[in-house]
Amino acid sequence: MSRFKLGLALVLASGSAFATPPAWVARSDAYTQPVLKDTGKYHPEDSTQLGDESFDTMVADFKPRDYERELADTEKRLQALRRQRTLEKDPKVRQDLDILIDSREKQVTSMKLERQYLLDYTNVGELVYGGLRALLDPRNKPERQKLALVRLKRYAGKEAGYAPIASLVRARTEERLANQALIGPYIEEVQEGLNNNATYLDGIEDLFKKAKLSGWEADMAALRQQVKDYDAFVRNRILPRARKEVRLPEAIYVNRLKNVGVDIAPEQMIERASFDFQEVRDQMQVVANTIAAQRGFKSSDYREVMRELKKTSIPSDQLLPFYRDRLKDIEAIIRQHELVTLPAREANIRTATPAEAARSPAPFMNPPRMIGNTGEYGEFVIPLANPNAKSKEKMNDFDFAAMSWTLAAHEARPGHELQFASMVEQGMSVARARFAFNSTNVEGWGLYSEALVLPYMPPEGQLVSLHARLLRMARAMLDPQINLGRMTPEAAKSFLMKEVVLSEPFAQSEVDRYSYRSPGQATAYYYGYVKLRALKTLAEIELGERFHLKAFNDFVIAQGILPPKLMREAVLSDFIPSQKR
Repeated sequence: MSRFKLGLALVLASGSAFATPPAWVARSDAYTQPVLKDTGKYHPEDSTQLGDESFDTMVADFKPRDYERELADTEKRLQALRRQRTLEKDPKVRQDLDILIDSREKQVTSMKLERQYLLDYTNVGELVYGGLRALLDPRNKPERQKLALVRLKRYAGKEAGYAPIASLVRARTEERLANQALIGPYIEEVQEGLNNNATYLDGIEDLFKKAKLSGWEADMAALRQQVKDYDAFVRNRILPRARKEVRLPEAIYVNRLKNVGVDIAPEQMIERASFDFQEVRDQMQVVANTIAAQRGFKSSDYREVMRELKKTSIPSDQLLPFYRDRLKDIEAIIRQHELVTLPAREANIRTATPAEAARSPAPFMNPPRMIGNTGEYGEFVIPLANPNAKSKEKMNDFDFAAMSWTLAAHEARPGHELQFASMVEQGMSVARARFAFNSTNVEGWGLYSEALVLPYMPPEGQLVSLHARLLRMARAMLDPQINLGRMTPEAAKSFLMKEVVLSEPFAQSEVDRYSYRSPGQATAYYYGYVKLRALKTLAEIELGERFHLKAFNDFVIAQGILPPKLMREAVLSDFIPSQKR
């Protein structure tokens, strides 16, 4: 992992072209703007992804004393926010100030912890790919895409006052190499970066060509050579320091759990998820018995039934039309059973580029810009392969008919596409959109969305939806066990392939995720789902016959991406009283 960054930039904010936010939002945003400027100063690529165009030509700050400067700015901002909180009278604005304060406290804690224990490692190839991809996104207007030429020139150090980003990263890393007490990056992470950098650089060139821009070729050639030279440095200096064991200090792992919204101990997570894993597996077996009898399968074991269903592979050239048609089926169910309010427009679905697949080898939501949105929407993106797989086995986990039910429900509607679009269209304070974000509240809604549609799916769809839920329980068991040193990535991969029936490429992407891509993050799906389902039950008990599922779901969506604690407060103080009137 390079330097700690709170959040994943999957965020929206006010400034939407679709709605006029309430008056309190403007006051909240005034408090938030200085925080945005602080974060953009050091990580402008994240701000570009967010939609803040004021940082579009800036590059990540790796100049001398970058850590000390960022820490000092963050602590200074935290003190200012605490003072402002004591003076603010509006309850909604005070809640947003609490969100901002919590985010800055977590940032300070995380920066200090990771500085204390870890040797910094940044994959420059991936960094520049992300920074340029955010600008060259086809959803951006041509004038914004053109700014990628400026950022590229600065990455390459071809503009006065700018040194090559690869040279700066190397210099900061060399400053820390002398400290032998620091823990090196996991060897698989380093090797994967080295293997993928040619794909990232080719991906940048493809994006420039698709944007029909010119004048980038010489700077790109320089950057390509700089990344090549930096990779040689990584092989010679970083790889020898890379750790062979995946486990990190427990304090680091627990802190990462907190940053994705998981506020229970790893031990509790393992115990809860282990129980639910058994429950869901039993439910799968009941459905598998029915499917096997209907189809005349030789075995009714859920694993064998899953393997049979995976044989109904959809050809690549038919995948997108198939998923679009499946989404129409789901939308019909949502309307018929009044699950949630749907927009009239169609959702965007596409397949991943090779560079996107290397970076995210599982289906994902590519969110729209959240600041200054002028009509851009999120995209449900489906990779067709995992470039990081250890074998040539086909990744058959997402291209079979039965999978389309749960995957479309999670990533599109009523899942993430609807979740993010609702925030854009209704208007949302930047604090709630950017700094309240964590994987628990985002992914909890995605898994909850699968459960909303599951009762109305055909048996094959129900089995695969339960299978997807089983995977989330497995993540919540395996991720902490790997990171507590109780299980090797290889053993976890074997378990996923045998008990969760994942292909080798997908199982590899899973253990890579637990081990070094984002330790702790994969547990958030399960935890967010548990919190949201429990909150729904609480509302049902409190309201009785006055509980309406559609009203509850619309309310949850309208709150934006709130952590479970704040969502619970909103339901108790606003939703339940409003339904009793």
